[in-house]
Amino acid sequence: MSIQDLIDDFAFLDDWEERYRYVIELGRTLEPLSEAEHAPAHKVEGCVSQVWLIAEPRKDADGTPRLHFRGDSDAHIVRGLIAILMRLYSGRTPDEILAIDARAVFGSLGLDEHLTPQRSNGLYSMVGRIQADARAHQVPAAS
Repeated sequence: MSIQDLIDDFAFLDDWEERYRYVIELGRTLEPLSEAEHAPAHKVEGCVSQVWLIAEPRKDADGTPRLHFRGDSDAHIVRGLIAILMRLYSGRTPDEILAIDARAVFGSLGLDEHLTPQRSNGLYSMVGRIQADARAHQVPAAS
């Protein structure tokens, strides 16, 4: 599912109660993390709920490096927000990840105006962590 599919799905739902239920459903689609992956090294700081994100570098068939993300949380709505972030960022190159305007995407989904300030702060902490992972995996430009 692309981010545009997600935007279209949100637009189709009539009210925010339905959208929250949809976000929670998205959270149920996350790949599970093992007990060992729920480690402090993977924990995202700045979130009220507990959140763990893992970046896994992979190369596609032509050798292009891409990052695959997995995540988990102890809160259902946050698991759904992680699922949205996975659709936005996972499987992209580090440069593509850093070029994404997350605020614009969240604005088109209406998340900025319908999340509590604490959830918004946590969401942007997750984005910051994903961007830091992307910077750490960027391939230096050839000189």
